[in-house]
Amino acid sequence: MTPDAEGLVASISAVKTRGLPPVHLWNPPFCGDLDMRIARDGTWFYQGTPIGRPGLVKLFSSILKREDGKYFLVTPVEKVGITVDDAPFVAIDFEPDGTGKDQVLTFTTHVGDTAVAGADHPIRVERDPETGEPSPYILIRADLEALIDRKSFFRLVDLCVHEGDWFGVWSGGRFFGVIPSAELP
Repeated sequence: MTPDAEGLVASISAVKTRGLPPVHLWNPPFCGDLDMRIARDGTWFYQGTPIGRPGLVKLFSSILKREDGKYFLVTPVEKVGITVDDAPFVAIDFEPDGTGKDQVLTFTTHVGDTAVAGADHPIRVERDPETGEPSPYILIRADLEALIDRKSFFRLVDLCVHEGDWFGVWSGGRFFGVIPSAELP
């Protein structure tokens, strides 16, 4: 039987949970790949067509799991592979609270997840080796990251300070380097 989105919706709807489903506890058999893709901008596609229902995207995002660098949608009875172009989530905003080393940054994703940057939700910045362009990420949950969108990254940089050899930001008692100080103009 070929996996399809309707079957996944039926399977997950049968599971009654508060909050996120316990996908870390589910280890069903692999049922094949699903023609589903998450684009770098956070748009979910099914069979090449954008999924226009935010509630459906939120439902699918709640059963997303990453294992060995691959992404899956998981229910108690099935596990299907999907394609993720970059990160499965996009951090579309953040709220700062406090200042300096006492600062706390709470990020919100396009599907409504929140994460407070700190030891459990680190921020990391990758740089394109050819262009040097930064790609900032925050860990949202269980090996699933959000790409921090451009406007939020610019706001984040405004909060950055020099700490040792790095220019970066504090949150949750941790310092996250954005760029080596020596590389700043």
